[in-house]
Amino acid sequence: MFIRTERLFLRPGWPEDLDDLLEAYRDETLQRQVAMAQLPSTRDALREYLDRPRDLLMPHFFMYLRGARGAKLVGGIGLGPYRGEVEVGYWIATAYRGRGYALEALRAVVDQARALGHRRLVAKHFVDNHASVRVLEAAGFSDSGSERMRYSAGRGGEALARLYVADLERRAWPRVDSSGEKLSA
Repeated sequence: MFIRTERLFLRPGWPEDLDDLLEAYRDETLQRQVAMAQLPSTRDALREYLDRPRDLLMPHFFMYLRGARGAKLVGGIGLGPYRGEVEVGYWIATAYRGRGYALEALRAVVDQARALGHRRLVAKHFVDNHASVRVLEAAGFSDSGSERMRYSAGRGGEALARLYVADLERRAWPRVDSSGEKLSA
């Protein structure tokens, strides 16, 4: 499964991606923001991760910035099961943060999730990750008011994470103007 956005190409990982992915995954800042036990840090572990069978209803993508000089790895995004619900998770390589790539990819994956028949998505962010709050809200997610401890290998243990939800039976995301301000319905 592939998704093309205005600036990005979202696709599964390929063996040719190993070096780019290893470089991104070794970034300490990225490690602190990702709620996973451990991102693969060796070629063999990453190759095993890429070779795992995937549920077609829970796609995972790597985000590549399209350009005249070839594609550049920007981040990753995907769906997965979480406590009987469907969770979306994403990460952006440090060098590409603050450029709107997370929001662009998240909106595309929300649309894809809707097309796959999912009715609701959940997402979590560590409470000190204010950029994720802005991305999630701009993509139509709402703060559930629920907080839980979530493990992060990059943090060396658990940290408080906040749960956001998106009802996919409603509008994909709020209408906003060019400055990001919400427009009235």
